Amino acid sequence: MQALLIVDMQNDFMPGGALSVPDADALASLINKLMKRFSLVIATQDWHPADHKSFAANHPGKKVGDIVDVKGIPQILWNVHCVRNTMGAALVEELDQKTIVTNFYKGTDKWIDSYSAFFDNARRKTTGLADYLRSHGVDHIFIAGVATDYCVLYSVIDAIDLGFKVTVISDACRGINLRSEDVAEAIKTMREKGAEIVESWKLL
Repeated sequence: MQALLIVDMQNDFMPGGALSVPDADALASLINKLMKRFSLVIATQDWHPADHKSFAANHPGKKVGDIVDVKGIPQILWNVHCVRNTMGAALVEELDQKTIVTNFYKGTDKWIDSYSAFFDNARRKTTGLADYLRSHGVDHIFIAGVATDYCVLYSVIDAIDLGFKVTVISDACRGINLRSEDVAEAIKTMREKGAEIVESWKLL
């Protein structure tokens, strides 16, 4: 069975948001069309406490983009974003949320970030997504959302390691591109890992 996984289509990741992903606001209408192709649609959300250690504001003297050590794990520092129960953490209203069967929350532990939809960055805790997918007979995941070079990338890597077939819908994703080559490198990494990279016209 196939499922569509929508990654982090939240207000704070839209242009003008706290952690803006360029052109991410163009995705909702396309993802709405893609949803109609799937009987199971799942969304993820960053769901951080305000004191999350990935926020530069919680590290005096540090700035966004710096890398710090948090309990032995390297952590890139970001703007404060997707704080639980805020408008910034909510899914964008343009998304057809009534089609989404369930949501999975990540980054809920202040001490460790969670780029992947499946695990935290140290793979110490699971979100429960893999078990949920297996319980519904899903063996093939299609992925859309943000950001190509972070949460999409790490979700793809973990999904493949967990035994799922993965298709990334490339034009239904957008990246941050802290470095100009980050998105291209992420696509290359996902393809080499075994993911299929397609454009949406092949599905619609």
